[in-house]
Amino acid sequence: MPLPALIATDLDGTLLRRDGTVSARTLAALRRARDRGAEIVVVTARPPRYVDALADATGLTGLAVCSNGAIVYDLRTRTVRDSRVLAPEVARRVAGELDAVLPGIAFAVESGHQVWCEPSFTLRFAADGGAEVELPGRDELWLRDAPIVKLLAWSARLDADTMHAAAAAAVPGLAEVTHSGGTGLLEISAPGVTKAGTLAALCAAAGIAPAQVLAFGDMPNDLTILRWAGASYAVANAHPAVLAAVAAHTAGNEEDGVAVVLEEIYG
Repeated sequence: MPLPALIATDLDGTLLRRDGTVSARTLAALRRARDRGAEIVVVTARPPRYVDALADATGLTGLAVCSNGAIVYDLRTRTVRDSRVLAPEVARRVAGELDAVLPGIAFAVESGHQVWCEPSFTLRFAADGGAEVELPGRDELWLRDAPIVKLLAWSARLDADTMHAAAAAAVPGLAEVTHSGGTGLLEISAPGVTKAGTLAALCAAAGIAPAQVLAFGDMPNDLTILRWAGASYAVANAHPAVLAAVAAHTAGNEEDGVAVVLEEIYG
């Protein structure tokens, strides 16, 4: 079997352990793959400010697909190479539609470098180092002089799967709705923005076919990329829908599941 030209991996719940670190074993396996010619691309729901810290800790370089495909980020130069944003008027409309089907939800907007929250959005992202700013009210969310790469919808009482089913039915064609396992948290992007769509464009520009891509993931927001790549693995701790959709499974993130597969390929 030919060696992969590109390895695409999710972060939280896949490459990273619960404490947010990359194990020495996994890092060694990634470096071995890179030394054998594979490009390593992080494909994550996380924003650039988070992958900056990861790059500092691990030495990972190259490109990262951030914010569920809304941003292509260069880890070496710390610059945004490309972005696809949600228009404020569309974000406002989506929020109105979701209010109707999920009463009591709260909203925030993500720029990639900052999160602005309405007062009832009390969820805080510990790994992001206090990047959240509370605004006086919801109307101020749509007035930020910054791009909206994700609209975040949160409920303290509903699970993400229940929210996703209602939200996806409420805004078909208006926005892309997914989740990455956060309790009661939906992540909403511009129409057509997915991890797979952005990675596919990068691969096409580099002359890499889907069959040459090896992908790893654990959550519903990874499904587009796991279905698109020529070879895909769900980690053992993945969401039930991911385990059902992906034929090949590996060990969980705490057991270095990514490294297990890479060691089988690269020795």
